[in-house]
Amino acid sequence: MTRAETAYMNAPSLHIALISETFPPEINGVANTLGRLVDGLRGRGHRVQLIRPRQDIDQEQNADNDLLLTRGWPLPGYPGLQWGQSSLHKLLRRWQRQRPDVLYIATEGPLGLSALRAARRLAIPVVSGFHTNFQQYTGHYGIGLLTRAMTNYLRWFHNRTQLTLVPSIGQKVDLERRDFERLALLARGVDSQLFHPRRRSDTLRESWGLGPDDLAVLHVGRLAAEKNLGLLVKAFRTLQTAHPQRRMRLILVGDGPLRASLQAQLPDALFCGLQRGEALATHYASGDLFLFPSLSETFGNVVLEALASSLGVVAFDQAAAAQHIHHGHNGLLARPGDEAGFCEAACELLQEAEVLRRIRLNARRHASHLSWDGIVALFEQHLRSAMQPAPERTKQVNIDTPVAIPSKTSEH
Repeated sequence: MTRAETAYMNAPSLHIALISETFPPEINGVANTLGRLVDGLRGRGHRVQLIRPRQDIDQEQNADNDLLLTRGWPLPGYPGLQWGQSSLHKLLRRWQRQRPDVLYIATEGPLGLSALRAARRLAIPVVSGFHTNFQQYTGHYGIGLLTRAMTNYLRWFHNRTQLTLVPSIGQKVDLERRDFERLALLARGVDSQLFHPRRRSDTLRESWGLGPDDLAVLHVGRLAAEKNLGLLVKAFRTLQTAHPQRRMRLILVGDGPLRASLQAQLPDALFCGLQRGEALATHYASGDLFLFPSLSETFGNVVLEALASSLGVVAFDQAAAAQHIHHGHNGLLARPGDEAGFCEAACELLQEAEVLRRIRLNARRHASHLSWDGIVALFEQHLRSAMQPAPERTKQVNIDTPVAIPSKTSEH
C-alpha cells in the first residue's frame, strides 16, 4: 500500500450535509443515486446530515441531528415531487451549532440555493451535483423561452461551488462548452445482485400473456414528454412490422402525465405502474428487450439496471449508454436523434437468436462489475478534495443575487 493510500485510509471521518429536494422512497434516478451515496458514506463511518422537504412518510417522524425537514410545494407536472422551501435562517442556525465539514447540494431549487448562501456565509466548502438536464426540459412544458435563462442560472449556481460532479463524460464536455467550471466525473453504479437474470419469473410473464418463446419489450421510466416516448411507440410498431411471426408485447413500468395518451395509442401494451425493489428487479429480469429512447438524461440509471438484468438494450449513444454499451457487443446504439437508426437497431436485435443471446450475456457480464462501492469511495475523495485550501478567486460574486429556478429529477 502506498503512503498516499495509507494516509487516505487513516483520514478522519467527515460530517457531511447533503441537501436535496428528492430522496427515497421517492422513485426517480436522482433519489436512487442519493440513497446509495448516503448509505455508502454512512457505511464508511461518516456522519451524513440529510436536509430535504418533508414527505408523506414523515407525518409521524420528527427531525433530528441527522435529518432536517423543510416545507415543500408540489412540482407542477410531477406528482409526488416537491420544491423545497428556502430555509436560509434555519440552516444558518443549525450549522452554527453543528458545523459540517462539507456540503453536497444535489438540486438547484430554493432549498439548494439557500444552502449555498448559508455555506458561503459560514465559509463551508460546497460540492454540487449536476443531476438533471433541466434546461432541456423547458421546451416540453411550454416554457421554451426560459431555456437560456435556465442555463444561465444553472451555470451561476454551480460555478459558485468548489466542485461540480457530473455523471458522464459527454455531460462534462457539454457543460464545459457552456462555461461551467471545475467539473469532475462521478459515474453511477448498479446493484447487480438485486438486478439479476435469476429473478426472471415465468408466472409474471404468463400474467403478461407471454409464453417462453414470446418477447417482452420493456421500458422503465417516467411517462413524460421529455422521455421521447413517441419514438418508443414508433420503434415497437416497427418491430411488429419487421417480425410479424414473433409474438411480442410492450411492457411499460412507470407512471406520469402521458400514461393516458400512451394507453390510447397502445391498447395492447401493458402498463405496470410504479415498481420498486425486488418487484422492479423481477419486471426487468422477465423482459427480453429494453428500449430507451430518451435524449434528456444526465445519466440514465435504468440502462445499467437493464444491462444487469441481461436484457438486449437499444439506446442512443449518449450518457450511460455511451459509457457502458459497446455497439454490437453488449447492446446496440443509435446516433443521438437518429430515430430511423434507433428503430433499425431494435429490429437488428431480433434478426438472429444467437446474436441476441450473446448480447444479453455480455450485458450481464459488463454490469456485474459496476458496484456502488467504488463510486462511493470516489465520492468521498471528491468531498475531501473540496475541503483543501484553494487560491482565492480573483472575481468576487454576490451570492445573494435573487434567482429562484426549480430543480427536477431525471437520472432515470
